[in-house]
Amino acid sequence: QVQLVESGGGLVQPGGSLRLSCAASGSIFSIYTMAWYRQAPQKQRELVAQISTGGISTYYVDSGKDRFTISRDNAKNTVYLQMNSLKPEDTAVYYCRLIVRPTGAATPREYWGQGTQVTVSS
Repeated sequence: QVQLVESGGGLVQPGGSLRLSCAASGSIFSIYTMAWYRQAPQKQRELVAQISTGGISTYYVDSGKDRFTISRDNAKNTVYLQMNSLKPEDTAVYYCRLIVRPTGAATPREYWGQGTQVTVSS
């Protein structure tokens, strides 16, 4: 089995920063795409940032460009989301999503973290 544990959310003032982490553990053969999504109240879940298997290619939602940075540490099976210059509209529950091939599995599967609340408010 594969487990994802998120951390790093919290309450921050506008203009502040947070760093989210999502660590995968268990029987892991390989991790492919790693991504962060968010869901605000009464809104659909949206893709915030994504990083390719080798870490070369990244994607950011338009509202996060120049403020958010996604990175990965393959040795630690961990993906990070550094968020700077946070705005109230960034308030949401943030979820990590990993494409993982478990040990012994023929194909990769998607796994989701439990979610971490980010609240930007003065």
